[in-house]
Amino acid sequence: MKLSILDQSPISAGKTAQAALNASIELAKLADALGYTRYWAAEHHDMPGLASPAPDMMLAMIGQQTKNIRIGSGAVLLPHYKAFNIAERYNILASLFPNRVDLGIGRAPGGSAEVTMALSDNFLENVRKMPDKLTELQTFLNGDFPKDHMYAKIAPSPVPAVLPDLWLLGTSEKSAILAAEKGVSYAFGHFMTSNDGPSIVEKYRNSYAGENPKVLIAASVICAETTAEAEQLALSGQLWNVQQAKEEAKGVPTIDEAKAYSFTDEEREQMKSMRKQTIIGNPADCKQQLEELQAAYQADELMIVTITHSYEARRKSYQLLAKEFGLEK
Repeated sequence: MKLSILDQSPISAGKTAQAALNASIELAKLADALGYTRYWAAEHHDMPGLASPAPDMMLAMIGQQTKNIRIGSGAVLLPHYKAFNIAERYNILASLFPNRVDLGIGRAPGGSAEVTMALSDNFLENVRKMPDKLTELQTFLNGDFPKDHMYAKIAPSPVPAVLPDLWLLGTSEKSAILAAEKGVSYAFGHFMTSNDGPSIVEKYRNSYAGENPKVLIAASVICAETTAEAEQLALSGQLWNVQQAKEEAKGVPTIDEAKAYSFTDEEREQMKSMRKQTIIGNPADCKQQLEELQAAYQADELMIVTITHSYEARRKSYQLLAKEFGLEK
């Protein structure tokens, strides 16, 4: 089983964004030492409690401090950007860290309506143009514009010996079909949706334009020495999600704050729904549930996202999973 990490750089209550970013760098170094396959940095903008709006900047730092793990974006939100600029940025990373760079692409806004307007004009129109933008990005990376094309004489320099590995991230049949049509690998955000993920991924495989389609499933996991401890750790993220829905979120709250919070009946139902999308337990139980998830999707790889108030508890969760799965160091 290949295991990877998706990091949203969560800011814990009482901590700073600097602390969150430093914790992300330390997590990537740990993942490299433990034998995880990939470390991907997410892109969010002005979202309370998340500290990474520019994955490529974090990846440049992390690439310098790791040796083997693949590093990438989870994901660059392409509607906000010109394809040429993204190709340049990830070609730089691929030049610095040969055969280690992934370029994950998404279409979400990554923030509020106001943030979307501040980042780019006509966002919805850019979303509509997403298939064309993805094709343009592929063509820039591959350097195969027709000779009579206006971009035929330019290149997103530096051009690395090994190009970034292109992925499309999504949670819908629309994203699965687009990934299949473009012949790129597909990362499905299981932790973000209650949709019938396995059928969406099957649609991707059946529609794939090429050979050997690759599928990665991103799942939310909290692992601890005991299931009771893991359930305690999960309370922080559950309250944080409730606060996000009410637009009251700041940093990821402490366990004590979560215990003291008076949840409404509606919020309790919301928490139950969230709980179904998160694997929580001791190492053996987490492994069993992850293997069941892998089997349901027939996934080539699982990517784990873990959010706890304690950065040490988060590191420990990944350590326990690595040991349970017997990852190569």
